[in-house]
Amino acid sequence: MNKIYLCAISNILSGSCKEDCAFCTQSSKYKTDIQRYNFKDIQIVVNEAKLARASKAIGFCLVTSGVGLDKKRKEYMLKALQELNSHDIGLNYIGCNGIAKYEDLLELKKSGLGSYNHNLESSENYYKTICTTHAWKDRYETCFAVKKAGLKLCSGGIFGMGESRADRESLISSLGSLSPASIAINFFVPNSALPLKKNTISKTEAKEIVAQIRESLPNSHIMIAGGRELIFDNLVEVFESGANSIVIGDYLTTKGEEKDKDIKAIESLGYKIAKSCDG
Repeated sequence: MNKIYLCAISNILSGSCKEDCAFCTQSSKYKTDIQRYNFKDIQIVVNEAKLARASKAIGFCLVTSGVGLDKKRKEYMLKALQELNSHDIGLNYIGCNGIAKYEDLLELKKSGLGSYNHNLESSENYYKTICTTHAWKDRYETCFAVKKAGLKLCSGGIFGMGESRADRESLISSLGSLSPASIAINFFVPNSALPLKKNTISKTEAKEIVAQIRESLPNSHIMIAGGRELIFDNLVEVFESGANSIVIGDYLTTKGEEKDKDIKAIESLGYKIAKSCDG
């Protein structure tokens, strides 16, 4: 591994979700102290995309809170993709708009979407204890619909939510059955307003999980995303564990590392920053 893949996130619809996922600050049920807003102006999203590319990101993920890709979200995404692609910014655009049907995903692909992110979050068995308003099966089936539509699949999960080792093994096995192009590994970030109060994973366990996923899926990009700063002390630990991708900049509702600091750290370690999703 000598190339690192950078991805940036745009939270385009924040804090409007009616689901009860116990790990999510964007659920309106938990009254978390986050910024809540309706759809961003598309020109703001275009400017964010340009800034992401200037920071050497090659992936740009457009995220909407809510359970799925309904009519309003789809129409916004289609308009945003049309505008983004007219600027020739040089990014792979990634949708992250929840549970979705094949027909809608195909429409997004035809409009210039390259990838779709939909995380399994946990094992099927454990998911019932952290979300009661929709089923894990719906998430899994969406991932298959993504691949059927010809989009690159990004899927992963959140570790440190009180799950057992068996649950972690089950999640990794499910990801293996999907063979995602990229795998997003998140670590639970505690928030006093959420039902889950603490992170339950150690750094040693986190490293073992990354290494296990790398061994199971040697050809997938492994991206360390939310909670990276909580678990790892530096990027050396991240990459030595087997990851070759990170989110650069801020996450959905939490602050990330300074972009320049991450770029300098990557380059000082002797890695090259990939210029496209294929390297």
